[in-house]
Amino acid sequence: MQNIEDIKKTIGEKSAVMLYFSAPACNVCHALKPKLLEAIKCNFKEFEVLSIDTSLEQETAAYFSVFAIPTVLVFLDGKEFLRKSRHMSVDEVVLEIKRPYEIMMR
Repeated sequence: MQNIEDIKKTIGEKSAVMLYFSAPACNVCHALKPKLLEAIKCNFKEFEVLSIDTSLEQETAAYFSVFAIPTVLVFLDGKEFLRKSRHMSVDEVVLEIKRPYEIMMR
C-alpha cells in the first residue's frame, strides 16, 4: 500500500511510471492487468509500475481523479502523459507510449 506522497516521489524520481488502479471485485481489472504488465515489461525496460487497490485507497484514487476502474495513468518525466479508463486494449496502450518513450530514453 502506497501513500500519495510516496507515489508522487516515485513519479518525480523515475522517468517512466504507470499507475494501475483496480479493485478486487473488478473482473476486467484482473483479466487486463497480467497482460498489460507483461507488455510493459517486454517493451519498456525503465517503467516503474504501481498497482493501487481503489477499495483500500480511495483517497489516492480521488487525488488522481480516478473514478472508474480499471484506470491506467502513465507519467513520463514527471508529467501525466496518458490516461485510459475502462475500455482499453493492451496494444492500444503500448502503441500510445512507444514513440514518446523511445524519444525520451535516447
